[in-house]
Amino acid sequence: MDIFGNLLGGIAGVLSPVNLLLLTAGVCIGMIIGVMPGLGPSAGLAILLPLTFGLDPTGAIVMLAAVYYGAMYGGTITSVLINTPGESATVASTFDGYPLAKAGRAGPALVVAAVGSFVAGTIGAVLLSVAAPATARVAASFGPPELFLVVIAGLLTLLVVISGNKVRGVISALFGFALATVGIDIGGGAQRYTFGSSELINGIDFVPVAIGLFGVGEVLWTLYQGGHRENLAYFGVRTGRRGFWPTAADWVESRWAIVRGSILGFFTGVTPGAGATVASLMSYSVEKAVSKTPERFGKGAMAGLAGPESANNAATAGAMVPLLTLGIPGSASTAVLLGGFLMWGLQPGPLLMEQNPEFAWGLIGSMYLGNVMLLVVNIFCIPLFASIARVPFRYLAPIIVVLCVLGTFSINASIVEVGIMLGCGVLGFLMRRFGLSPAATVIALVLGPMAEETLRQSMIISHGSFGIFVQRPVSLTLLFVLLALCVAPVLTSFVRRRRRQAPDDEPRVLSKR
Repeated sequence: MDIFGNLLGGIAGVLSPVNLLLLTAGVCIGMIIGVMPGLGPSAGLAILLPLTFGLDPTGAIVMLAAVYYGAMYGGTITSVLINTPGESATVASTFDGYPLAKAGRAGPALVVAAVGSFVAGTIGAVLLSVAAPATARVAASFGPPELFLVVIAGLLTLLVVISGNKVRGVISALFGFALATVGIDIGGGAQRYTFGSSELINGIDFVPVAIGLFGVGEVLWTLYQGGHRENLAYFGVRTGRRGFWPTAADWVESRWAIVRGSILGFFTGVTPGAGATVASLMSYSVEKAVSKTPERFGKGAMAGLAGPESANNAATAGAMVPLLTLGIPGSASTAVLLGGFLMWGLQPGPLLMEQNPEFAWGLIGSMYLGNVMLLVVNIFCIPLFASIARVPFRYLAPIIVVLCVLGTFSINASIVEVGIMLGCGVLGFLMRRFGLSPAATVIALVLGPMAEETLRQSMIISHGSFGIFVQRPVSLTLLFVLLALCVAPVLTSFVRRRRRQAPDDEPRVLSKR
């Protein structure tokens, strides 16, 4: 009853005119930030944080939280329409979102993504309200061995994303792992593959690589094909009432994907260091594994978009759990919010809800209202967003390239990173030309450094013994989950083959009788 009363008090506080205005502004600004390739929620929050210094703490966190989940959905818009993820958490949205847009179904894809985000955000807010303390205690027990196994689960999605020739898929992943090794060796401090450049000491950032491979690479590939996909991908988009809304079959296909993605995303987001990227990739892996038609994934399966979209938005609520209850940021974006807490004179941790209940519950209450606001804004704006896909490609291509250059340069104001982005654009074109997978490269680049760091930390703790992964209850449980993820596709394939063979075998048995 205390939870319900506190939640109502938090929602009532957000309903004040000033906070409602900040909430609306945050959602709209967040969507704009998400649409800009390379900016992303963490960079957007960092830019906006100084502007909140003179605001009331509750109003400030309401606006920044709205920017956070607004940017998460904004990244989906570019992922679906131009195959350019706004940030790493929306990479999985390109796998089936962009094929849907090419098939003239950008409107239904964005509607399903918006509804999935709303449902996932609401489920995440409910779980945050009810289960925050207990969930945070479980997440606090995660050390380097557990985090390493979580990252390995994310890397297993490479086997799902790679379709067709597995050898070419593995080669694509090796490109990503190679890029991930550039920079300072975290173990010995030696420079690796920096070629004497100070710009490469901190490694190659995800943003220029992803923008180059997906954005510029897609532009070059389409131009190489003579722009013949222009009529198929851009003039074929239906923005009328009948073509705008998803069909009943779309909702049937997406409903359980949204629920599974919401739950998986929340609990993955709770784990510090895992975040929305791992959540969305794991959700894509799960949806393809449980699907009766896995061959449709990567070609425009609505469940392949709904699951990851729900997961990455639920992960934003999950990341708030360790932030509010332990003072531990669960993602890069919540790390920025942690800096805001300290700037506003607040100390996140177990006593936050007791000492500043109006602030903590105001944040949670704003997530309920913010998700409603986000859904309303998106439903009204989706026809506008979908109409972008009707622009002839000869006009859209230079705009995409300019956005890619500006998005890359805006992060660190580095010409070197712009060069890396353009180089990766050429690499992305060549990968498409020779049947390699840019998605596998990006996944390996994102998760490779996390795997290396957590494995090294685990080995330091155990003095070089791999037994640490079976000596801890949580890591042992995760190890069994990983084994299940490896075995499940094999068993599923075996069962499907047996079912296909059964009708052919039955008449032969009857004829012998």
